[in-house]
Amino acid sequence: MSRVAKNSIKLNKDVTCVFDNGIFIAKGKLGEMKIAIKPIFSININENEVSVVPKDDNSKKDPNWGTTRALIANMIIGVSNGFSKTLELNGTGYRASVSGTVLKLQLGYSHDINYNIPKEVKIECPKQNIINLSSFDKEKLGATAAEIRSFRKPEPFKGKGIKYIDEYIFRKEGKKK
Repeated sequence: MSRVAKNSIKLNKDVTCVFDNGIFIAKGKLGEMKIAIKPIFSININENEVSVVPKDDNSKKDPNWGTTRALIANMIIGVSNGFSKTLELNGTGYRASVSGTVLKLQLGYSHDINYNIPKEVKIECPKQNIINLSSFDKEKLGATAAEIRSFRKPEPFKGKGIKYIDEYIFRKEGKKK
C-alpha cells in the first residue's frame, strides 16, 4: 500500500479542478493542464482538497496509485505557483542570450547552438552565464532543462559546461608527472 497516495492534495482558492470521463483538468492563473487517469482510480474533489481513490482493494497494491497522486499534485502546484530551474554556464567565452523564441548558446564549439524554446516554457537570461527557466508543466520544464544541459555537460577536471545552479560537480585531480 502506498503511503504517498493516501494523502490528500490541498487546493488553493484560485485553482479549479474537474474530473469526468477519466480525464482530470486543473485550471489556475498560470494555465490549464489535463491528464488521463487509469480507469481503476477515481478522483474525489472537495472544496479545498483532492484525493485519488482506488475503485477496488486490488488496486491499492498498484504502484500507479502513488504516481497518479504525485502527477495530480504537480499539476495543481504548477497551475497555481509554477516551477522554475536555473542553469549556470561555466567556461571561458560561454554565453547565453534569448532572442524571440530562440535561445542562442555559445559553448566553445565552432558554431552557435540555436535552441527553439517550447511554448510552455519561459526562458530569461539575466546575465550572460545564467539561464532561468520557468513553466507550469514540471515535466516539460525538466525535459527542456536537461536538453539544454546536454549541449555541454560539466566535465570533472575544470567544471566547464552547463550545470544546474544547485548541482555539485565532483572534481578529479589532473595528471601528475
